[in-house]
Amino acid sequence: MEAVGAAANIIAVVDLAAKITSILFQYSKDVKDARGDVERLSQAVAHLRKAAQGVRHLLENQNGERLKTSQDLVVVIRQAEEQLQKLDSRLEPSPGRQAMKRFGFRALKWPFQSSEAQKLVSDIERCTQTMNFALQIDQTDIILNVEHRVLLDKLPVASGAAFDSYEEGRNPTCLPNTRVDLLQQLSTWADDPESEAIFWLNGMAGTGKSTISRTIARDLARKGRLGASFFFKRGEGDRGNMARFVTSIAADVVARETGISQHVKKTLDEYPGIVKKTLKEQFDKLIFQPFSKLPNRTGEPIVLVVDALDECENDDDIRTMIELFSTAKKLRNLQLKTFLTSRPELPIRLGFHAIKGKYQDLILHDIPLSIIEHDLQVFLEYKTSEIRDEYNATVSKDRQLTPDWPGELKIRSLVHMAVPLFIFAATTCRFLADRRCGSPSNQLETVLQYQTKSQESKLDATYLPVLEQQLVGLSNREKTQVLSQFRLVIGSIIILARPLSTSALAGILFVEQETVDARLDLLHSVLSVPTSSEEPVRLFHLSFRDFLLDQDKRDNHAFWIDERDSHRTLGRNCLTLMDKLKEDI
Repeated sequence: MEAVGAAANIIAVVDLAAKITSILFQYSKDVKDARGDVERLSQAVAHLRKAAQGVRHLLENQNGERLKTSQDLVVVIRQAEEQLQKLDSRLEPSPGRQAMKRFGFRALKWPFQSSEAQKLVSDIERCTQTMNFALQIDQTDIILNVEHRVLLDKLPVASGAAFDSYEEGRNPTCLPNTRVDLLQQLSTWADDPESEAIFWLNGMAGTGKSTISRTIARDLARKGRLGASFFFKRGEGDRGNMARFVTSIAADVVARETGISQHVKKTLDEYPGIVKKTLKEQFDKLIFQPFSKLPNRTGEPIVLVVDALDECENDDDIRTMIELFSTAKKLRNLQLKTFLTSRPELPIRLGFHAIKGKYQDLILHDIPLSIIEHDLQVFLEYKTSEIRDEYNATVSKDRQLTPDWPGELKIRSLVHMAVPLFIFAATTCRFLADRRCGSPSNQLETVLQYQTKSQESKLDATYLPVLEQQLVGLSNREKTQVLSQFRLVIGSIIILARPLSTSALAGILFVEQETVDARLDLLHSVLSVPTSSEEPVRLFHLSFRDFLLDQDKRDNHAFWIDERDSHRTLGRNCLTLMDKLKEDI
């Protein structure tokens, strides 16, 4: 019955979406004061309809029976139908209004508040995304035969580097009505066959580069235009270097562009050791040559998204890869482009200097201040309203925050403190939401004590309110003990080449598990701390590491960490552990 239901429901979704699109078109002509909401809702419904049409097409072909059994698809199709039915009932003009319309009166009235419309858009987009992801999984299972899967197994992949991986996919994308001009500029570049092969978005730490990268990758994937993505991350094993960079890109391309697999397979058959060769040889044989053999594809460039290039360890590899990406312009059968983000570090600047005139760039922190302030305000208003609603839902009425908390004045203060660092806004909101430290209102007052005009001390205002919770109410002797444990535990976490679990940290540091947990309990807004003691602890953002290791801050705060001392401690402990090993055990 579920199989029959899936087919019937998807037809209903397609038909309802078409009907609602028509109704929204009428609203767009009659309703002037909510045109933005109408347009956003119309676009969301159109995207849902397109995804539903894709599902319907596959359900009706020879592989349809396999798709009908997909529980993910069955559930999301039902959710989409229910969502559209509710929307249709709200939008459909009453008989009285229809009669007024026939006599020339403007009878349509927009039935939603702006916040309600935004929630509808988010719910519909979530259905669309889930449908696309479920469809992609099912399509991949159908399309990839055994030979194809064997091919992918031959390409070493950096775990967690793709934008839609488990590790990276949990991170945020841009909120609606933020980064509008920038995203439009990037979309124009990606669509233009005549634009440069590389777009370099550079900006200082914490200005939101990775969030933009995830948004671009997501949007391109929805359009079927994403070739591959790779998000570098220092301290995350293969994501911190280029040992598996080209092969990861090639594997992602093969999974998304099935027509290229035969050419990559031929390369691996002819050159079985190619995955160990130089970057230049790998790029030529696994990327450039296979793309050059695809049929002509004009007008729809394929885009690679590479984020945080500055977090790659080898400077020479960085310069080499920038040069190689620029050669994509030589492809005649299609346009292959690369969107790159990084801090403006010297090796990267030198790499781009070597290909002067062959790339387009934008400096993120040079965007007009008014635009940055607007985007930060939208973000903070959205996140603090979430925090307020979640907090109020869990406490008694006398403890609840007021409906207008935190208020316009405090939002402005936070915006002023944040500019231009989105990492400040994100960290602050995680801090406000962390119930281990207190109520959101008390946490906010703690943050506001660090208001500063100095750009250099912006990171102080970002991280010190969180860190100083470790010392609140302690005696001098207790503070000394906590700081010693902090430097041992957190110092190890931020310098590790590959993240470790809390149980592994306790073992290598020769401390109790409880000591590690105690130091991490109040740091959930700056570190990703899993509930399981067997899963790795990760940094939310590299700027936290930079802040703690900055030599210039050695005498500025009590949490400074001596990088050399941390390395010495870990090295000494590793040797001690190795001395205890026994042969064949």
